[in-house]
Amino acid sequence: MEEGIIRLATALDSENMIGYTRKFADDIEDGQECVREELLPWLSTIRQNWSGVLFLGMGGSAAGGDFISTIADRLGKKPVRTHRGYELPEWWDSSWLVVATSYSGNTEETLSATEAAAASGTVVVISSGGVLAGMCELHENMHLISCPSGQPPRSAFGHLFSRQLALMVHAGILPHTLGSEALMRLKLAVGDCDILADPEGDICLLAAELIEAPISILGPSELLPALNRFKNQLNENSARFARIDSFPEMNHNEIVAWGGVGPDQDPQSENQAVLLVNWDGMHRRVHQRMDWFVSHCPSEKAWRIQGEGASLVEALLHLCITMDWLSIALALLHGKDPSAIDPISSLKQHLSEINQ
Repeated sequence: MEEGIIRLATALDSENMIGYTRKFADDIEDGQECVREELLPWLSTIRQNWSGVLFLGMGGSAAGGDFISTIADRLGKKPVRTHRGYELPEWWDSSWLVVATSYSGNTEETLSATEAAAASGTVVVISSGGVLAGMCELHENMHLISCPSGQPPRSAFGHLFSRQLALMVHAGILPHTLGSEALMRLKLAVGDCDILADPEGDICLLAAELIEAPISILGPSELLPALNRFKNQLNENSARFARIDSFPEMNHNEIVAWGGVGPDQDPQSENQAVLLVNWDGMHRRVHQRMDWFVSHCPSEKAWRIQGEGASLVEALLHLCITMDWLSIALALLHGKDPSAIDPISSLKQHLSEINQ
């Protein structure tokens, strides 16, 4: 496999997705450093008694909001919600801080919702440019945190999330950003998972096992943002369908279809490849539920993936690293350029022609 995966990467990776993945932890470190009052004086005005924070975005640009929302459920001072779509929730009012994220700055759903929020509320934009960044020059109540441009949006998660996390600390919603020790561990994880540095390693071997089988990704509810992002990375990088569910919720419905006890089960469950995602901070009863599922799962293709780290945020990011590399390896083994997203480009072209 060693020569094969390197040859495939050379032939297929047209936009350097591997290079961007290698910079994941560096992007997080750099992004946190960019959000400082010396560089952004308006940050001093953001620490207010907000009712909550509403993140606007789509796709990979919305993923960070999901992560922040989950972290805030454990550590936050106020509720954090993520909203995807053209319109604001009916309940929103100006007591909620709005964070609008679009890597390109031209995501039409985000532009529409942000325009509505800017009419009466405070908005922080996180973007590399585009129309969204330009809106900040027209509204005194809109502030810009810029990030580097020129890469596939889904590869820019480190740029976006680090700025979102640092902003929440400045706003008094979360207690701290990632420390130096956590960043060092994430950098080591990037290297450990590098599929070209270790083409015979666990990542490539697992990707080979997933080529033919339908993919199910299961984990505790607090890891759902990482599971959803993994599904999206498989969709875009690998052009593969994947499905996700969480413990303990799936124990109250989906578990029957899996079977393993009694005669009732979906015949497809035996053919599913199951990725069981864990971390050390799981509730003990969730851990017991997952152990029971493993012992009764009818599929012979099941693997545990551990999110490592001293905190939930570190475990989530460690899983992102593992799963990003896995989705790229799977893309290459399928003979797909991990950057190619022709259906998305085609839809955008169709919508632009309708608007003309």
